[in-house]
Amino acid sequence: MSQQVKNKSEKIGEISTIYKRGKTWWLNAQYGGKQVRKSLKTRNKKQARAKAILLERELLQEPTAPKVPLIPVTIETAADDLIRSCEAEELRPKTITKYRQVLDTVTSFAEDNDIDDLTQLDPKFVDRYKQYRKGQEAKPKTIHNEVGIIRRLLHFAKTRRMIAEDPLEGLRLPKPKTGIQPCWSKSDIEKILENAFPGHQAIFTLLAETGMRIGELMWLTWEDIDMEQNLIHIRPKDNWTTKTGNVRAIPMSARTREIILAQEKNHRWVFTARASIKYPKGDHQVSERRLLESLKRTLKKTGLDGHLHTFRHSFISRAIVEGIPEAVIRDWVGHVDRKTLQHYTHIADQASQAAMKKLNP
Repeated sequence: MSQQVKNKSEKIGEISTIYKRGKTWWLNAQYGGKQVRKSLKTRNKKQARAKAILLERELLQEPTAPKVPLIPVTIETAADDLIRSCEAEELRPKTITKYRQVLDTVTSFAEDNDIDDLTQLDPKFVDRYKQYRKGQEAKPKTIHNEVGIIRRLLHFAKTRRMIAEDPLEGLRLPKPKTGIQPCWSKSDIEKILENAFPGHQAIFTLLAETGMRIGELMWLTWEDIDMEQNLIHIRPKDNWTTKTGNVRAIPMSARTREIILAQEKNHRWVFTARASIKYPKGDHQVSERRLLESLKRTLKKTGLDGHLHTFRHSFISRAIVEGIPEAVIRDWVGHVDRKTLQHYTHIADQASQAAMKKLNP
């Protein structure tokens, strides 16, 4: 054994060893025919020794009978139980759907690798899963979120006594770096609107004028429109809720008000898709997929990059440039903290550079 490895591990007491994982000390104990791994939550070796001794005493005082079922719990069974728990907690349907999709993918990948026991979802499995998803061209943020769901599954399983120890306990998962999002200037947006499919111009304009998310616009009803107070209310309804479950109100600009007044009030939704064979009355909600396809065709014409969410990015950036207080911006657009706002300030930086050139040509 190399001197470096020896310095990172040390025998403590009768059954325990402490070792370093990253900068944190961990306990590894062999007791009652099972292995116990536990983070000591300290970077100090002296404190780690003391904590390890106390933990070993607790282990030696416990009965050797196992506290968890002897029959291994499969990944699929635990995943089904987690979904049922989420439904009981009344999580957002969209969240539950996302969990189900990710857990199905994880279960399938595990089966392909001859893994079906929860305890086998260890750091090595996570590394292989991340490489697998990279091969499928999943984005770093997507992979990060999916690994987070795996961790939630294991935490849930431990609290329900399906497993004795969480094999991912102590695993660090740094957040992926957020790159600069596409952002359009005011002239870019006008160019997009001029080239957009006429049936979608009003929707794109409203997204640009309010900073709403596409889901919020899709679920906008006439009950949410207050022409007297000049407000658009964003609030949960039916089986849909906002991203955070909170409500907010957005003041209408003159352009927004004009667009709202131009919409027909024949249906519950403010914006509806065109009539089709399935919906001959044209009384159904607009489709996010079709709107994105329409926008992509427009962006190809204009030579611009972006997506539906870029309208929101652009609205926030424009508000920052115009000097709108951050607290007011957050009231308008909903969940967006100061750190998130910093990602939108590159447009403001460009405006600052342009202003300095005017001052010092």
